[in-house]
Amino acid sequence: MAASSSRIMLGPLVAAIDQGTSSTRFLVFNSKTAELLSHHQVEIKQSFPKEGWVEEDPREILQSVYECMERTCEKLTQLNIDISNIKAIGVTNQRETTLVWDKETGEPLYNAIVWLDLRTQSTVERLINKTPGRNKNHLKHKTGLPISTYFSAVKLRWLMDNVDEVHEAILSHRAMFGTIDSWLIWCLTGGKKGGVHCTDVTNASRTMLFNIHTMDWDPELCRYGTGCFLLRNTGSKPVMSDHGLLTTVAYKLGRDKPACYALEGSVAIAGAVVRWLKDNLGIIDGSEELEKLAASVGTSYGCYFVPAFSGLYAPYWEPSARGIICGLTQFTNRSHLAFAALEAVCFQTREILDAMNQDSGIPLNQLQVDGGMTSNRLLMQLQADILCIPVVKPSMPETTALGAAMAAGAAEGVSVWSLSPEDLSEVTSEKFEPQINPEESEFRYARWKKAVQKAMNWETTEPICNGNGKHSHVFLNIMVCCQSR
Repeated sequence: MAASSSRIMLGPLVAAIDQGTSSTRFLVFNSKTAELLSHHQVEIKQSFPKEGWVEEDPREILQSVYECMERTCEKLTQLNIDISNIKAIGVTNQRETTLVWDKETGEPLYNAIVWLDLRTQSTVERLINKTPGRNKNHLKHKTGLPISTYFSAVKLRWLMDNVDEVHEAILSHRAMFGTIDSWLIWCLTGGKKGGVHCTDVTNASRTMLFNIHTMDWDPELCRYGTGCFLLRNTGSKPVMSDHGLLTTVAYKLGRDKPACYALEGSVAIAGAVVRWLKDNLGIIDGSEELEKLAASVGTSYGCYFVPAFSGLYAPYWEPSARGIICGLTQFTNRSHLAFAALEAVCFQTREILDAMNQDSGIPLNQLQVDGGMTSNRLLMQLQADILCIPVVKPSMPETTALGAAMAAGAAEGVSVWSLSPEDLSEVTSEKFEPQINPEESEFRYARWKKAVQKAMNWETTEPICNGNGKHSHVFLNIMVCCQSR
């Protein structure tokens, strides 16, 4: 009794599971003040079985969620905060990542295929070739999406065609398909003992099986048998992009509430650049060293880095592109490469922002940012310089998890978090103003665009000259032999 009476009563608490591509986090917020009370984070391992393949272990993902929940609750208990006051848990997750599991055993039937995986390129090409005029946007009027390796439907097709366990489970009606949110919710609500198999409209809208106008699975689409993400709220009507962006569902806060839509641009490789420089090249020990190296020179010295490891996503949708580093001289060192890596994130954001401004007809006057990379102050300043508009960073960068917690706390039957504007806490933020002249920004951006063109059409059929001076054709895309989704 004495221990329980000393607990701090803060009113209703709401938690969020933030399951990302590289890590899992569990965060607990005060629903009255939006204050982050405690959290825990666990990194997730990725495997690369073949060139262009990216997988993660669903069991490891689930275990990381359990670990984060347990550690966070331990921290709250140490702070004398009553964990029984957690009234709801929201989920935010890496979208498009696809898995299939057995509903009777509760076991995954294959690793999760990560959103930026490229094994389905031949399936995508086959689907596009079947459309009138070989149009990759043939389904866009229903889905808001181009036909691309990015989305879940073609990953599911690959699993059905290439994994015997999946094929057999489908025939015996034991297979369950879902994105990461579906897997976690099913497991956390009972699993094979009555777990809830569900998703929400935002994840569903990224499967390429969901009609964003009817807000339902599309029977025609269902017969088919991966960052940095920039979203712009377009209101209650979907805006179709003419400049390579996705039309997606932003949110729907209640069964009887209207859906709100967004234009979205997706960059395949952003924060993953840091991991690549650390794990693959070994030139840095972590993100802090990347910032220090880049700041020590303050320029890329004409070096440009296009990290198209999985092709180029928005606004190009060019899966044949590959990563390049160009503009090297004898003077170039690892500090210049670190600066070029940070600039690459900013240039990709600029390309998406330009497309959004053209689609909406209303230029954005500032960019609001969140996520782990926002702790890099040099990156934030570079982003403002390259966009030529202010970049606003909240003092509490976990706004993705906060949004999931707010939606959970405001859900019908929970109602411990008011989303009325007058009830929302004011968020303190830091603003980064552009510090270079627009002419310099445009010059650097033009050089970046030139580098992007050099990265295009790398994985393709092209003639090469043999030793006899005769031309022969070599098919460079080594991933095709493994594909059918």
